Amino acid sequence: MSTATSESILSIMSERSSVRKYDPSAKISKDELREILEITGKAPSAWNLQHWNFMVFHSNESKERLLPIAYNQSQITEASAVVAILGDLEANKNTDQVYNPLVEAGFMKEEIKETLAGQINGAYQNPIYARDAAFSNASLAAMQLMLTAKAKGFDTCAIGGFNAQQLSETFKIEDRYVPVMLISIGKAAKPAHQSSRISIEELSTFL
Repeated sequence: MSTATSESILSIMSERSSVRKYDPSAKISKDELREILEITGKAPSAWNLQHWNFMVFHSNESKERLLPIAYNQSQITEASAVVAILGDLEANKNTDQVYNPLVEAGFMKEEIKETLAGQINGAYQNPIYARDAAFSNASLAAMQLMLTAKAKGFDTCAIGGFNAQQLSETFKIEDRYVPVMLISIGKAAKPAHQSSRISIEELSTFL
């Protein structure tokens, strides 16, 4: 990776901020959203099980339905799109889909795949692990989505203020998935609020 590319990535990470006021006339196409989600899906995940699912609110009608579920926050309808990040409580069911192509291509032996499958299914006997893994891994994808959107010229905001149960009921989300957060995507109508950061010395321990 070139120095210029590295600097560009670091700039995107430094410049990303939470935007809550969007230009309602700005549009984002389905193709642009798909491109963002394709890169989002390359986020790391435990055992590469990809513990996420994305529900995209793109039409004005769908965003209007989402509005009261998100406590009538104006960014829901002003943003060009909103993505609900869903965590997969049954990501162990992805095992064959993830590993069979590797076995078929000769990159992994069948016995290794079976060993991994046993470890995965063993871990998923614990519902606490399943829920923790759904949230932590889907959150990795959420961060990747926000950075990808910024790289493509869009602003975002991670939204935790919404009624998860109502979201699931209204949009008939399978019990397999748990809502983790909403992410608004669009063009900023005004700069993000200034924010401060706690000193990294207070947040770090070197051993």
